[in-house]
Amino acid sequence: MAFGWRGLPLGGAYSSAQETPAAPGQWTPPVAAAPAAAPAIESLTPDEQVNVFVYQQTNRSVVNINTKGLSGDRFLMFELISEGEGSGMVIDRLGHVLTNFHVVDGAREIHVTLFDGKTYDARLVGGDADTDVAVLRIEAPPESLFPVTFGSSTSLLVGQRVFAIGNPFGLERTLTTGIISSLDRSLPTKRGRRSLKSIIQIDAAINPGNSGGPLLDSHARMIGMNTAIASKTGSSAGVAFAIPVNTIARIVPQLIQNGHVRRPETGIARVYQTERGLLILTLVPGGPAERAGLQGPKLEKHEKRQGPFVTTYQTVNVSTADMIVGVDGRPIKTADDFLDAVESKQPGDQVTIAVIRGGQQRDVPLRLEAAQ
Repeated sequence: MAFGWRGLPLGGAYSSAQETPAAPGQWTPPVAAAPAAAPAIESLTPDEQVNVFVYQQTNRSVVNINTKGLSGDRFLMFELISEGEGSGMVIDRLGHVLTNFHVVDGAREIHVTLFDGKTYDARLVGGDADTDVAVLRIEAPPESLFPVTFGSSTSLLVGQRVFAIGNPFGLERTLTTGIISSLDRSLPTKRGRRSLKSIIQIDAAINPGNSGGPLLDSHARMIGMNTAIASKTGSSAGVAFAIPVNTIARIVPQLIQNGHVRRPETGIARVYQTERGLLILTLVPGGPAERAGLQGPKLEKHEKRQGPFVTTYQTVNVSTADMIVGVDGRPIKTADDFLDAVESKQPGDQVTIAVIRGGQQRDVPLRLEAAQ
């Protein structure tokens, strides 16, 4: 990146103590230390004290995001200014702000308002439609930035208490509470190639404007980012979804360093999903899959004589195409299964693709490349 990005510790509140920066270009969310005990307030119940503690620890990390773009048809000389609003959160004292990709997608102007009411112009550092994650940057003084504390989404449980902070309908830093209703949901994305995986379902009230805000546990640690609601009216219906923090922590360093996610590529362009597996339809010419010896359908030339004329035509022989049934010993049934298995690797890694060819299963080693 043009600027010298350095990862700094992520804390729930600003500390004036001297901090040791990470190496340039690196970003690793630290394991949160045990939070300080909530102030003893005799007039509040234990549950209320937890609510107050989570809000006081985190509300200054949450920002309001306003965007402006263009809608209409340039060719018909019809363009209108479109405006959007969402939430986000500060993730370091260099001014990086995390939000949903769909909040800033297509925006020509992005403005971020901090807890103190000051508004800053923001630029898009990087975004990923496939995971609906984006990182912005603002030029704000470090003393005005209160980074959110990253937790973990590995051991979440259905029934666990959660807290959401965001800007529904423009009402800044609104707290709602609920529980985890389900885990490992899948959601389609508007522009991504695939569905979002391992999504957290919650019943905390989420409304338009909450997108990009943090989902927190009882220790004020971020365990997800609120991204969508299931509603026929567009307002909260008690079914909302959040991207798990482990996905975010994997994506953010690449967005900050490269502006995009560097994904591994197999060179398989198109597949057809069957009950047995994925039938290869198209290979990228000269790509990793073709070089590894994987096979797609073959074009067969035929001639047909009609009197003195000979007609030449081609047919596609699908029976020659490989059927993908596994990656590194992991069974593959859907395109999402395949993408999950491949994208858990890095460019340059070798994977073993199990295919059915001619009625027999065989393993084909394949070296992954960086997607263009």
